[in-house]
Amino acid sequence: MSTLLAINNYFYERGGAEAVFFSHNRMMTALGWNVVPFAMKHEKNVPSAWADHFVDEIEMGRDYSLAQNLVRASKVVYSFEARHRLDELLDRVRPDVAHAHNIYHPISPSILGLLRKRHIPTVLTLHDLKVACPAYTMLAPDGICERCRGGRIHNVLRHRCIHGSLSLSFIVMLEAATHLLLGSYRRHVDRFIVPSRFYLEKLCEWGLPRASLRHVPNFVDASRYEPDFRPGRHYVYFGRVAAPKGLATLIQAVAASGSSLTVAGTGPELPALRALAERLGARVEFAGHLAGDTLHAAVRSARAVVLPSEWYENAPISILEAYALGKPVIGARIGGIPELIREHQTGRTFDSGSVASLSAALDELSGLPDSRVEQMGQAGRDWVDRDFTLAGYRERILATYRDIGVNVPSLGLWPLQAPS
Repeated sequence: MSTLLAINNYFYERGGAEAVFFSHNRMMTALGWNVVPFAMKHEKNVPSAWADHFVDEIEMGRDYSLAQNLVRASKVVYSFEARHRLDELLDRVRPDVAHAHNIYHPISPSILGLLRKRHIPTVLTLHDLKVACPAYTMLAPDGICERCRGGRIHNVLRHRCIHGSLSLSFIVMLEAATHLLLGSYRRHVDRFIVPSRFYLEKLCEWGLPRASLRHVPNFVDASRYEPDFRPGRHYVYFGRVAAPKGLATLIQAVAASGSSLTVAGTGPELPALRALAERLGARVEFAGHLAGDTLHAAVRSARAVVLPSEWYENAPISILEAYALGKPVIGARIGGIPELIREHQTGRTFDSGSVASLSAALDELSGLPDSRVEQMGQAGRDWVDRDFTLAGYRERILATYRDIGVNVPSLGLWPLQAPS
C-alpha cells in the first residue's frame, strides 16, 4: 500500500485550504492509499491515530505573555519542535510522497529540509502567496503591494503588514529572511501546486522557476450540491468577514443600487460593517456563520453570489460552490477570480474596489429576465460538471506525483468513485 504524508497546520475544516486538504486526503484514501497526517494540536481537530506526533498549538496575534511570545516567535521562524516530531513520525512510517498545504508558522518550513534529507518527494500546494510575500497576500495597509519583490523583505516591517504590529511584522520578516537564506522552498520542494493561472504567473514574476509550478484547479464534488436555478431577488456573500474581502464596497454598492444582501460569515470587520449598513440604510442581513445544508439553502434562494475581493484571491472554491448550487457569480476583477467567471455566461465581473462598477453589475443582474439568470446558473453548473471535477483534479495530482518519481499506478487500476 502506498503512503501519503499529508501536512497542514490545521486538522479541522477551518477554511478553503482545509477543505482542499481534507478532500485531497479522502480522494487518496478512496484510491487505496494510507494517509498519514501531520498537523498542529487543536481542540477542534478531527480524531487521528497520529495526533501524538502533532506540534503544539500556536496562533499568531493571540494574547500571550512575554515569555510565551519569545518561545512562539522562535517556532514561527524555524520550528525545531516540528522537525523533531516529524522525524519521530518518519521513524514509524515511510511515505511515498509528502504533500503539504499551509505549513507557515505553527509547523514552519523547517520540515522541508528534513523531508529532503529523508529522500521523500515533496509537493506544496500554494493556497496563498506566502512563498513570495512574507505577509501572504501582497496587500499592505495602503492597498495591493509588491514592494518585497527581489528580496526587499524589509518592507513587511516598514509597513507593519502583519496586523499593524511592529513586533509581529519583525518576526515574519525574520522568518522570510531565514528561509530565503536556507532556500527552504527552492531547494526542498519538488513541485508547487497552484490552483489559479494568475498565481502561477505572479510567482514566476517573483522568481520561482516555471518548471517547478503545476496548475491544478480546485474541484467540487457536484453530486453533493443540489442546484436550484430559479433566481431569487437578493444577493449572497459567504466567507470570512475581513477587510480584504471588500465587503464595505459591497454594502455601499447594495445601498446605491437598492439591492438586498445576505452576508453569511463572521470575522473582525463585522461590527464596522453592521454600522456602515445601518448608516447607509442598506438592506443587509448578517446571518452569521452558516455551513452545510443551511448555507446551501441560503445560496439557493439567492439571485447570485457576490465576491467583492480587494486582494489577490487565488481560486475561490466559493465560486465553484455557487455554480454547483445553480447560481451565477458577480466577482471582482482581481487575482484568480476573473478566470473563473465567463462574462455574461456564468456571471459578471467588475472593477475591484469600485462602488460604481459593482453597483452597475448588481443593477444589470437585477434587471435581467429570470429566464436569463437561470440560464447563467445552468451554464455555471455545466462548467463545474465538466472542468472542475474530482476526476480532473485526481489526474493532474497523480501526474505531478509521477513527474517527481513517485510510483503511481495508472488510473485504470483504480476505482473512479467520489471519496466518501
